[in-house]
Amino acid sequence: MLMRTDPFRELDRLAQQMTGVSRGTWSRPTPMPMDAYREGDTFVVHFDLPGVDPAKIDLNVEHNVLTVRAERRPAAVADGVEMQIFERPSGAFSRQLFLDNLDTERIEATYEAGVLTLRIPVAEKAKPRRIAIGNSDDGRASVESPSADRM
Repeated sequence: MLMRTDPFRELDRLAQQMTGVSRGTWSRPTPMPMDAYREGDTFVVHFDLPGVDPAKIDLNVEHNVLTVRAERRPAAVADGVEMQIFERPSGAFSRQLFLDNLDTERIEATYEAGVLTLRIPVAEKAKPRRIAIGNSDDGRASVESPSADRM
């Protein structure tokens, strides 16, 4: 139902940890950490975007691919100030997810305490349903098959 599209994410994260630099550019954005889980008939996805202005977050869905882009500017420092440690990530962040069998028309997005949360309902066509089985002898009697979630 929900698939990540960046197989090299962990390799990028390791390289950033080793160099101590995490600055994404628009041509090579930094992937943002996320958690995803299913809660009943809804997928919930949390993206960590601490310090990002909500106006700098862009969400788009095209052909069942969700793209999340965000930008965090480095902290402004006064003239004559020399930065000693610069570890907080800044620059461009991006993540893409395939939303197969999810209802892309009803995505809800909230941003609170540096976490972007998306709630994406499962599409009606993808939900388990019962199928009636007719009796081949007289065509009148029917038996329902067990629900897909009990199989």
